[in-house]
Amino acid sequence: MPRSRNAPASRRAKKKLFKRTKGFRGGRRNLYRTATETAMRADAYAYRDRRVRKRDFRRLWIIRINAACRQRGLNYSRFIAGLKAAGIQTDRKMLADMAVNDPQAFDRLAEAVSAQPVASE
Repeated sequence: MPRSRNAPASRRAKKKLFKRTKGFRGGRRNLYRTATETAMRADAYAYRDRRVRKRDFRRLWIIRINAACRQRGLNYSRFIAGLKAAGIQTDRKMLADMAVNDPQAFDRLAEAVSAQPVASE
């Protein structure tokens, strides 16, 4: 009995891989072994960078909040501590958005924080 290789399935798998590597440079696009390695590496980077994106956005929000606080004579750490003391629960994403798009509301938050007693160290 002749050896069966299941060509339709392997052709489908190769087509799927080459569709994923479309746009890559050189042999990474159209050599099977190289394309496989490149696709696996791309998946690893994608997995890692989905987590890095969350860190990057948090850093951006903190930078924006800090800049807005300094314009109002506060610093970031005192501002966040004051929000907690005042019982104001809002996340950094919303605070950063407020600092950029709604400065009046951010002013009111800064006033509420300034009214809080400063905790001694």
